[in-house]
Amino acid sequence: MQPKDISRRGFVQTATAITAASLLGGRTTQAGEAGSQPLEAAADVICPHPFLTPAADFFTVARGNPKPHTLTGQALADARMTPDTWRLEITADPYVEPPHVRLAAEIDRPLTPSEGNALDLPALMELGRSHGVAFIKAMQCLNIPTPLGQGLWEGVPLREVLRLCGRTNNIRRIYFQGFHNNDPGQVFQSSLSYTQAMETPPGELPVFLAYRLNGEPIPPVRGGPVRMLVPWAHGFKSIKWLQHIFLTNDYRANDTYALQNNDPDSPLKTAAYLDEVPRSIEAGRPVTLTGLVISGYSGFERVEYWVRPLTEDSPPLADDAPELLRAPWKPAELFPPPDWDSLLPEGISRRRILGFSDTTGEPLSWPLRYGMAAWHAVLEGLPRGRYEVRARAVDANGFAQPEPRPQQKSGRNALQPKSFEVV
Repeated sequence: MQPKDISRRGFVQTATAITAASLLGGRTTQAGEAGSQPLEAAADVICPHPFLTPAADFFTVARGNPKPHTLTGQALADARMTPDTWRLEITADPYVEPPHVRLAAEIDRPLTPSEGNALDLPALMELGRSHGVAFIKAMQCLNIPTPLGQGLWEGVPLREVLRLCGRTNNIRRIYFQGFHNNDPGQVFQSSLSYTQAMETPPGELPVFLAYRLNGEPIPPVRGGPVRMLVPWAHGFKSIKWLQHIFLTNDYRANDTYALQNNDPDSPLKTAAYLDEVPRSIEAGRPVTLTGLVISGYSGFERVEYWVRPLTEDSPPLADDAPELLRAPWKPAELFPPPDWDSLLPEGISRRRILGFSDTTGEPLSWPLRYGMAAWHAVLEGLPRGRYEVRARAVDANGFAQPEPRPQQKSGRNALQPKSFEVV
């Protein structure tokens, strides 16, 4: 059963309608300096964003030629990308490189197609009956400036799958790959430390193998039938079309993204994203700002916005410009959680979703950890002229977006200025 929510295409139509309504005389507030007052409640502002993104409406990032999710028929079956043909191979990496990697990894029970014991989907789902997990996670690419979508993912912790291999020795890292056309030049891979998979801190979300999205089987375009899910990470860690796990004594990351000057261990960033703003606004009419915010590895404190008057001589501002750092940022408001009973797929209790109280069924934080929520604010009382508006998130350590980072290649979350004119 699909969640009761609007699609991304529906969001665009809804957002346009909301902006138009606000320009035609929506809720008014006390007029003030550039930026106005934040709303005190969301009761009269409709959230323009779906909370759960339908599988077909995620922004798709895929590699390969042809891209694996475009395979059909026998080619899809030959790639082990159908529910009936999917198999997961788990082997020990024989790699040694003295003096740093002196001993090869060892496991008692490799799982391989040649031995007929590779893990299939029915066996993984049976494991999910006793060890299954579910949580809501926002997906974001390390190098794309807007979120890809948010889903309710279900599956089995990686640690429970690795236990099927019995006793292990000399394991420092876990390498994993998805299907990429059997062309070595197109292989896409990522990795984690062994402890990240096996020693999940209390209250933290585990790495897991996902086989359901929003209550339905994961389609190939979203990386199904089974993909890796790394809660705290950008999308490149959550390998699609998962097929092979190597347990290795090599201590180094092997991530494909590391070869392109990316930081392979940089976690998901706390970041706010600003929706489009009308290019022209009638003087005396309010306009509603909306956007999304992701609660990343460093947690979430608030969303802020700043409206900057422009002149013909106004220079562009870098994200660390002194004018921006000392600007009069104003707090925005988060939309409240959705109606969970009408949103969640049939048979899914929020009390069993990680990040929710197992007694009250309420979120333990808002936004959810590694999840996404929408925010809003109203601009009013701006004199005629040209303006620029920005939004930023402040994390639980007090760092304002885009800090802290040495470079955007550790997770792109630069501020997104939008220009408009009051006429």
